[in-house]
Amino acid sequence: MTAGRVFLRSIATLALAGVATLSTLVGQAAEAARPALESFKIATIAAADLGEIERRYGRWIDYKVRERGKVPRDLARSWGAPKAAGRDYILLSSDAAPEVFIRVVRTPGVKGYEPLTTHGWNAIEIIVDDPDALFTSMAPSPFTVIGEPAPLGSYPTIRAFQVVGSASEVLYLTAETGDRSKSILPDPNGRVGRIFIMVVAGPDIHALQGWYVDKFNLPKNPVRERPLKLLTRAQNLAPDRAMPIVTARLAEHGNLIEFDGYSESTTPRPRRKGELPHAIAMTSFIVRDLDALKLEYITPPAVRSGLAYQGRRAATVVGPAGELIELIEASAAPR
Repeated sequence: MTAGRVFLRSIATLALAGVATLSTLVGQAAEAARPALESFKIATIAAADLGEIERRYGRWIDYKVRERGKVPRDLARSWGAPKAAGRDYILLSSDAAPEVFIRVVRTPGVKGYEPLTTHGWNAIEIIVDDPDALFTSMAPSPFTVIGEPAPLGSYPTIRAFQVVGSASEVLYLTAETGDRSKSILPDPNGRVGRIFIMVVAGPDIHALQGWYVDKFNLPKNPVRERPLKLLTRAQNLAPDRAMPIVTARLAEHGNLIEFDGYSESTTPRPRRKGELPHAIAMTSFIVRDLDALKLEYITPPAVRSGLAYQGRRAATVVGPAGELIELIEASAAPR
């Protein structure tokens, strides 16, 4: 082989090595930028009457019971709610997304609670196909309507309505009416789909957002302020008062957290000692590795059984607004 050919082959080898190194670095950078929260797995509601929720969700929003059981003692401890041990629970989901659940745990009620007036998890947003048709079909239902179908703020193709259930839980039922292939919303895959936004609120939106950005590597988007009719009405504020709001996407498409800044008239979520917080008590997320997160868990990560966990490790942390955040690893623990 001539010296020239040897030189050219060496140059080609170096070039290929450079491309491989660059590809590795790009992949590492993308992984480092990826949010630690992958997607939603469970929204947990604390409710005195499981049967009423089962009837309402089954009849009106097509959510079926997938599992019934009693809360294990160690799982209740991991939530910081030891009195939930042995309590009945149900897991519900839609046929469109059977592996994303609403869990209802039997919990004594709290008197005087008003939705959208306390800190913590305040709403479950579910993707639907046609909010106007669903709203019409739900007219005879016992859900309390707090917002009729309307475009969502600065997103004219996103349309939603809002209701309150028997445990004071707030549901936003939302659809993309424009080009769904380009939307930040997921496809509903049916009349009623899965949870795609969980709404958390606190008295200081910047501190709230900053904690999630720091702990879970979420993107930090600019906070916007605009009148939010649901909140100003619930909190007895002037209708034109601007309220701070911002969202952050999780790693998987169609999964977002909404952060709301609440007014000075709001309070921490009422909670009986040893029980789950009232109404929407907890959100469970899929994560890749519990040990990689710098968090103070209520109890150490442990393998959990049942339909929602399937032998995967889980642990719970308390967020800055007092909200419970359960984290479930994406892969089952090795045996």
